[in-house]
Order: sequence, then C-alpha cells, then structure tokens
Amino acid sequence: MKNTKYFLSTLFFILLLVLAACSGGNEEGQNGESNQSENQSEETTSEENKEMESDSHEDMDHSGSSEVPEGLKEAENPTYEVDSQAIIKADHMSGMEGAEATIAGAYDTVAYVVSYDPTNGGEKVENHKWVIHEEIEEADEEPFKSGAEVTLNASHMKGMEGASAVIESAEETTVYMVNFTPTDGGEEVTNHKWMTESELTAD
Repeated sequence: MKNTKYFLSTLFFILLLVLAACSGGNEEGQNGESNQSENQSEETTSEENKEMESDSHEDMDHSGSSEVPEGLKEAENPTYEVDSQAIIKADHMSGMEGAEATIAGAYDTVAYVVSYDPTNGGEKVENHKWVIHEEIEEADEEPFKSGAEVTLNASHMKGMEGASAVIESAEETTVYMVNFTPTDGGEEVTNHKWMTESELTAD
C-alpha cells in the first residue's frame, strides 16, 4: 500500500515538472514570436522611411533648363563668375554638399524661403530654398515681406508651379545657376536653380 502511494506521489510530481517545462517552452515561443514580430515591424518602418526619403529626392528636378525668368538681371560683378568653380556648402539634396560646382549663371535678385501646398496633392513643403522674386506671379519692384501669400511660377519640384505659398524669409543676394556632379555618385546635375552666394565657397 505504501509502495502504491509512493509511486502515485512520484508520478504526480513528475507530471507537475513536465507541465511546468511545457509552460515555460510556450512562453519562450511566444516571446520569440513577439520579438520576431517587433523586428519585422522595425524593418518595415525603416524601409518605409527610406522610400519616403527617396520619394522626396525624386520630387526635385535635379537638372533644369538654362532659361531664366523674364526680367532677371545678370550680376555685374559676381563673387563667382560664369565658368568658374566653387564648392557647394548647401545640402538641398543628396550628394550636393561638398560637390564642386561650375557656375552657369549669376544674377542679382531677392531669394525667398517659402512654404507651399503642392498642386499635385502632395504633403505641404516647408521652408523650401530657393524661389527668386522673378518666379512669383504677383512680383513687382518691391520685395515681399515675411508672411506674404503668393503664387509660385517656378517648377523646381513637382507640384510647385501655380502653388499657393507663404514667404518665410527674404534675402537680397546674388543667386547662381550651377552644374555639378553629386558626391554620392549620381549623374551630373545641370542648370540647377538656385544657390545663394553664402552657399558657395572658393575653398
């Protein structure tokens, strides 16, 4: 009788150990699945961010026409003369900063930083550099002040031409049209509009 009780007790204890081990295994499996799900989510988010960055660069018309807006005056004594070289300090797009530029045109005007709602339904563009005075539909002799609402006649990016914009800031300066080869190995960019004088250096 005692042997039977001992046997049953031992069997019961073994069953408890087996159940506990199975339970722990399930938790580990669930944790593994949870971690795998989190990793997949992070990878998906990272890929989405890369796609968004890629899309934003694709919206920029890297190369443009050599034509300039009517009424834009060539600079008489620009710091960087046409056909001279300068190093770009700005980072408007991938591969721009540090690239060697050849000056394709130099003009005296007012350059604006603008925010606008693209006409193609894209997200609002904040603090775009640059739109010049001659690329604004309502432009007259006086420069616009910060906060002014205007209509853009420029086509630097998709959805820009005809868009309603707000002037964020204005800078009376010489602007340059430049050719350069991106530092990231991209194709040569020609007639890029615009670089301001402060975004270029001779060094």
